[in-house]
Amino acid sequence: MLDELTITVSAFAHATRRRRIRRTILSLVSLAVLLTVGTGAAYMTLVNHPERTHIKQAALLPNPNATLTPGETAPTKEAAAGGAQNILLIGKDSSVTLAKTFSGVFVLVHINNDGKKVHLVHFPGNMYVDVPGHGKDRIDAAFGFGGPQLLVRTVQNLLDLPVDHVAVISYDGFKDMTDVVGGVDVTAEKASSGRGYTTVRKGVNHFDGAAALGFVRERRLPGESDISRGRRQLAFIKALLLKSLTTDALANPIEFAGFMDVAAHNLTVDNTLSVAEMRSLTSGLRVLDGKNIVSITAPIKGLGKDPKGAPVDLVNAPRMAVLSIALRRDDMASFPLG
Repeated sequence: MLDELTITVSAFAHATRRRRIRRTILSLVSLAVLLTVGTGAAYMTLVNHPERTHIKQAALLPNPNATLTPGETAPTKEAAAGGAQNILLIGKDSSVTLAKTFSGVFVLVHINNDGKKVHLVHFPGNMYVDVPGHGKDRIDAAFGFGGPQLLVRTVQNLLDLPVDHVAVISYDGFKDMTDVVGGVDVTAEKASSGRGYTTVRKGVNHFDGAAALGFVRERRLPGESDISRGRRQLAFIKALLLKSLTTDALANPIEFAGFMDVAAHNLTVDNTLSVAEMRSLTSGLRVLDGKNIVSITAPIKGLGKDPKGAPVDLVNAPRMAVLSIALRRDDMASFPLG
């Protein structure tokens, strides 16, 4: 197993690669792999190796001394959560800057206390929420108004849950990461086709990078909504995670080093995420299977309109409260998925 390997700096200096993984834009999914697949000693050696330590850091978390707006909460971690971690993954187009832009993907990765289960909670961009300092608006507007910091404040306020860390990854990397692992098998809820669309059949589909990118980004399919698009994204994320667990690119130490190079050059994390904390996050995690990666859409009760008449997804407040309690107490088994 990868997390049982001991990889030394000299091994990286003298071993010959069988092939080099292309340096491409890292997607949302690659961070989920790094933080949830438990790469153990191999991961930590790579992170500590100075020539490979290029992971960018930025002030992505809110200023703890910032003045709260009326109605805004400042949640703290409950003792019942133990060592559970909540990491907000933000997927954005590679052509836009880090802040003051709209983002395409918001996923809260909840890693439970014993590292045996991961929940992916997707927030539809049209979700109509309280944005601190801006009143009610779509959740993706929070990112547009104030970048990652305001988005984190919005999510924390919505769930009464502290976000431990933030990572921003290029959304366009879906294509390249899929090709690196030789394509993925994604289960689609319904068939779709048409000019300019990825052809999809109901059930399992094998996608290369171009097809996968089209599958997760398509906005124009008849009958599609922000929520169904989010379910496609989660289905793909899960498929890529599972494929990455067995791919040779991660099983071979030298090729894994190339994979880490991609991560180091295309990932921005908050400036409180130290090497020591990365070690803490990964050391207790085990290889996950499909049953241990659970996808959830943040509770929505239906469609509505904002004051300007634009369509929005209305929050199901009672179910959101149940999700909040489950996340805060690290008791996701108590949250009904039906």
